[in-house]
Amino acid sequence: MCEQCTHLPLIGEPAPAFVAETTQGTLKFPEDFAGKWVIFFSHPADFTPVCTTEFMTFASMQEEFRALNCELLGLSIDSTFSHIAWLRTIKEKVAFKDMQDVEVTFPVISDLTMEVSRRYGMLQPAASNTQAVRAVFIIDPQGIVRSILYYPMANGRNMDEIKRLIIAMQTSDAHKVATPANWQPGDEVIVPPPGSCGAAKERMTSTDPSVRCVDWFLCFKKLG
Repeated sequence: MCEQCTHLPLIGEPAPAFVAETTQGTLKFPEDFAGKWVIFFSHPADFTPVCTTEFMTFASMQEEFRALNCELLGLSIDSTFSHIAWLRTIKEKVAFKDMQDVEVTFPVISDLTMEVSRRYGMLQPAASNTQAVRAVFIIDPQGIVRSILYYPMANGRNMDEIKRLIIAMQTSDAHKVATPANWQPGDEVIVPPPGSCGAAKERMTSTDPSVRCVDWFLCFKKLG
């Protein structure tokens, strides 16, 4: 029974470690990504239409993610030979939107034993016993899970939103702030709420021109 068990790592927990074969050779996680953010994502199967558009989009944005100190890592329950054949087909035959001749160079894990998928809760029996759902784990440079996103089998992911979320988390880490709904880089950020009555009163009477308070618990500022 335990072979069929799945565990979903929670936000704030260390990402489960593993060694796996990939299209770029043997990978040790998280050691091989030490000091980097990682987008670790699963897809149901090679040679499927939605996955093809996702891989092309991720690959076309790879340098944008690298500029954020972030690497891509894919997974499906297929062999390395299947991955290679599919990625060659993408480069040689597939055009999507303004993307063509796209080469996928980030590693794609071959998870035939489903060991990695189970460690990350990517197998969900109500969806499929043999295919990983569309999961996205964003893991920080310390190897901690910071965000978890799940998409249904039929619907592709929004890579622009994933990139926006990484920028938001990096902004929060660097400046000790929060970001409001629909935040985009350059927008106002949220100042953490005060932790005492005295601090709340001080905030509302402050004349600091860089902080805009709607009420004691909701204050905004622009980052310099």
